[in-house]
Amino acid sequence: MTGLVDGGVLLLDKPVGWTSNAALGRARRLLGGVKAGHTGTLDPFASGLLPVTVGEAGKFSRYLLDADKRYEAHLKLGFISSTGDPEGAITATGGSVPSSRTVLDQVLLGFMGDLDQIPPMHSALKQQGVPLYELARKGLEVPRAPRRICIHTLDVLAWSGGDELVIDVRCSKGTYIRVLAEDIGRALGCGAYLTELRRTEVGPMNISQAIELSDFEQLQPGERTLRLLPPATLLAALPRIEIDGKTARDLLSGKHPGFVGNATGELQAWAVEGIFIGVVRASGDGPTKRLAPVRMMSPSVLP
Repeated sequence: MTGLVDGGVLLLDKPVGWTSNAALGRARRLLGGVKAGHTGTLDPFASGLLPVTVGEAGKFSRYLLDADKRYEAHLKLGFISSTGDPEGAITATGGSVPSSRTVLDQVLLGFMGDLDQIPPMHSALKQQGVPLYELARKGLEVPRAPRRICIHTLDVLAWSGGDELVIDVRCSKGTYIRVLAEDIGRALGCGAYLTELRRTEVGPMNISQAIELSDFEQLQPGERTLRLLPPATLLAALPRIEIDGKTARDLLSGKHPGFVGNATGELQAWAVEGIFIGVVRASGDGPTKRLAPVRMMSPSVLP
């Protein structure tokens, strides 16, 4: 990509101490004040992968919001935090930290699969329009309905039998790793809180593809633009179809053209010239389907 006409996806490695919105704002200014958004908040104490959508790519951000996430989480056993993380008041529980790896593995196994998780008070969820963290700062606590989440994998990265535990978690959207850490500590009988958190994957995107904000600042304007991945990067989970130029133009103008193919549901649509035009929905029985535009690029994407 040599320009910002069609937008793209910037993979940032957010530093500790920055809010996601602050990192987004800095990236936006470095790209010349373009329209941009991020696809999932990271707490200020956390670091790691923050995908930023630029320009036209913002139309497809929801496909990444729904994606699975992966984290490297550091837990302190035998202590609890009022916020579940290092920003709260830390208190020793007096509970005995298990020294058996067998016990630890059995406890972690109990968190695999579908779980009901109660969101923390220190979160951006809203109660009657007020973020829960604002209520928490006033010493208030309100009932929160549990959410269904899924822990796909939960592996130990480092533990020597002491109070420092490092785990790798791959989970569904909406999972609070702070709550998971507290629940693991409760199940171990000693308490725990999250000391460090690093997001390493969002859907198909990996932290190895990301650039640190400080390094992004050092690039020349043209080099920054070259860091943008194509908007279709957000749609790796959707099947891809190729269509002719007339069908592509019909879709970009809001029409519902016919298409011969087997695929149904939401699809990535590409013109035969290798130009991504957006997300469409294919429906109908038999070999001929009806295509409907769902989220489309600007018509100017076609020559």
